Amino acid sequence: MQDRQGEAEPGSGPEGSRSARMRSRIVARFAPRELVLEDESARHAGHAGLRNHDVVGGETHFALLLVSEAFDGLGRVQRSRAVHEALADEFRRGLHALSLTLRTPAEQAARSPERAGGG
Repeated sequence: MQDRQGEAEPGSGPEGSRSARMRSRIVARFAPRELVLEDESARHAGHAGLRNHDVVGGETHFALLLVSEAFDGLGRVQRSRAVHEALADEFRRGLHALSLTLRTPAEQAARSPERAGGG
């Protein structure tokens, strides 16, 4: 699996950071070929949706690129639902936003620079 992490992750208590928990659940559920999880929380500081939440250390807004054979035969909505189900605990615990890019390995290969004539 190709795994690229986003920005540094602050610790979130004895269970580790939210991003570490998310990564663990995603790997267990989807056996990804590629996984990029980026914490975009700093870009949303002061966001109206967070003003009434007791959120410390960020880890509220993430972008996820996930390439997995588990998505074969599933439409966009089904893929999204599967990821949201896998991360339901995190949404209950303060995850506020998750931007999803979900592809099969074949879809990802078709987007690669080599196939597009790039270098």
